[in-house]
Amino acid sequence: MRNLISLTDLTSAEVERIFSITEDLKTRNLQGERDFLLPGRVLALLFEKPSLRTRVSFESAIAHLGGVSLFLSDDVGFGKRESMEDFARVLGEFVDAIVIRAKKHAVAEQLAQLAGCAVINGLTDLEHPCQALADLYTLREIHGTLRGKKLAYVGDGNNVARSLALGCGKVGVEFALAAPPGYEFDTEFSELLAREVPELKMTITADPREAVADAAGVYTDVWASMGQEAEQEVRQKAFADYQVNAELMAAAPEDACFLHCLPARRGEEVSAEVIDGPRSVVVQQAGNRMHVQKGILAWLLGAPN
Repeated sequence: MRNLISLTDLTSAEVERIFSITEDLKTRNLQGERDFLLPGRVLALLFEKPSLRTRVSFESAIAHLGGVSLFLSDDVGFGKRESMEDFARVLGEFVDAIVIRAKKHAVAEQLAQLAGCAVINGLTDLEHPCQALADLYTLREIHGTLRGKKLAYVGDGNNVARSLALGCGKVGVEFALAAPPGYEFDTEFSELLAREVPELKMTITADPREAVADAAGVYTDVWASMGQEAEQEVRQKAFADYQVNAELMAAAPEDACFLHCLPARRGEEVSAEVIDGPRSVVVQQAGNRMHVQKGILAWLLGAPN
């Protein structure tokens, strides 16, 4: 039984296997075919944070594969009525896999240790592995290959940026982070990268133009994530020079695409002309959440590893 709490849980070969399953299932889906690879399987969605893409993409993914989903709201009493040990062990008796969208990464880790079924990280404060896998899969669709490409991330070194850095290290993509001083990766995560993906070629800079030079994709996210609303004003000032706009995209190669995990704040981290322009692949990127998560579910629960 395997979990996906962090991209450190996957080898490079396993990422490629998930992408291979994804490509096959997406191709067949576009032809109007859906393979019931997981009939009768039950997926529980346990969310402490609101969601559009993660919830709907996972519910659609398991339905396409022949299984069913259960969205568990406050009435199940997660973290309130009983101990985590009792909650996790009992839930694991009922379902084949759990997607956890948690405020704290430690909660997802503890659930994975206790549940007795596969646990998937649907977002924590530290990582967003399913998002990063979909992002890298999208970059591969656009450019035909990943190895030797470069992904530039402009903004906060947050959970999305962390998972992207790990993912890039797994698939041979150079990663550049452009962030104002104080918003880069912390020492603990930098040390994790050095241990887990020592071959990762990475640039950390305060200059967005340096980051996007030679990039196959330019990525950004909101300056204040969920839970950081109180920091919005401070962050707007710190990131004022880090907007992805037409001027910054002009510093990237002509074939560089624009990516964003959404939801976006037009006029803040990205200009409307970029996110709504011809180089933006954000809708394709969002759609690939479902396709890649079908690959993840099939790999975890059905397809031979």
